[in-house]
Amino acid sequence: MKIFIAHLAGVAVFDPAGDRVGRMRDVVVSISGTAPPRVHGLVVEVQAHRRIFLPITRVRGFQAGAVVFSGQINVRRFEQRASESLAIGEMLDLEVEVGGERMTVLDLAMEETGRAEWSITKVAVVRGGPSRGLRRRRGPTRIVDWSEVKGLGAVQRDQGAANLLVAFETMRAADLAGALHDLPDKRRIEVASALDDVRLADVLEELPERDRIGIMSRLKPTRAADVLEEMDPDDAADLLQELPPEDADALMALMEPDEAASVRRLLVYPEDTAGGMMTSEPVVLPPTATVAEALAHIRQREITPTVAAQVYVARPPIETPTGRYLGLAHFQRLLREPPSALLGAVMDTSIDPIKPGYTLRQVTFYLATYNLMAVPVVDEAGRLVGAVTVDDVLDHMLPDDWREQYREPGGEHD
Repeated sequence: MKIFIAHLAGVAVFDPAGDRVGRMRDVVVSISGTAPPRVHGLVVEVQAHRRIFLPITRVRGFQAGAVVFSGQINVRRFEQRASESLAIGEMLDLEVEVGGERMTVLDLAMEETGRAEWSITKVAVVRGGPSRGLRRRRGPTRIVDWSEVKGLGAVQRDQGAANLLVAFETMRAADLAGALHDLPDKRRIEVASALDDVRLADVLEELPERDRIGIMSRLKPTRAADVLEEMDPDDAADLLQELPPEDADALMALMEPDEAASVRRLLVYPEDTAGGMMTSEPVVLPPTATVAEALAHIRQREITPTVAAQVYVARPPIETPTGRYLGLAHFQRLLREPPSALLGAVMDTSIDPIKPGYTLRQVTFYLATYNLMAVPVVDEAGRLVGAVTVDDVLDHMLPDDWREQYREPGGEHD
């Protein structure tokens, strides 16, 4: 039975009791000479984005939409050895030669070659070099023997990433960030460069600082500015603060004036204050807007759940800094009111807004005291300038390297 590896990406992994322990992320192989590469095992992502190694000898079967293993697994973090390759992360999109023709690797097939022994025996290829963007190269796919392919063990300068991204396309941004973090630096840059601006912006928000800086420094300045424009202003401000001041200034000069202005307003506040943590793009409507209009706004896909938890009511203009702040309407309250009701009649005026100078400790106590998902921030003139959400507070309460600690480094696999 042949199993095409790219199709396994994201498949659930179950223990002998039938409990799901994680998801399959890659296949670990070793390439030696012209012999078909031996499969050592699987990289499985378990709770807290930790990637562990599951020896192929423990795999009991590959079923529809599932991998089942027997025995116990070592929960230490997977660390790739120098002699190993990742079938999905490193070998898809390689430019190879088959019968003298230039081809690109679309997928790899493994099959059992002995008792609890698996090898890569087939390669799916398409004519031509790798695609430089998201679109996969078109053309008839050929399935050839491993022995017919030359160049699979080579390190290539510009490998492309279209087929790898197909394997990653269903991942949430945080999961894709974890996958990028675990790739070799060269491959990480290739994949990040191939993502569209919106997807890359979402992923950058989830990456550790070192990875973010590494990716941004390798993008063309105009592309980097476009990605910053797609990020939430508070996240863009955080990223710019991590860059050298001259680089940050150059990127803001390339951004659209309105987008850059939103970020600059946040950069004037200290990082650990309400002004430094807040998003400058909460959902704001005038008091004459209806409940139906408010629900339509928070229903937009790009608005995060914490930002959508409440609608802020202010006098025009409704872009921050707004006119005079009036109150807020909770999401649950909006669901209970008639669609035609006006926000001015259903808003909550009992929650006092906070000032941009509130410290992280003060904001945390405020959210906890009133059981809020977010709190409005107003300036001295009473204008709404933003909102601090629970996830903003968590990001600043955790240590700077929490994303790397979350993925918990450990020892090598057995």
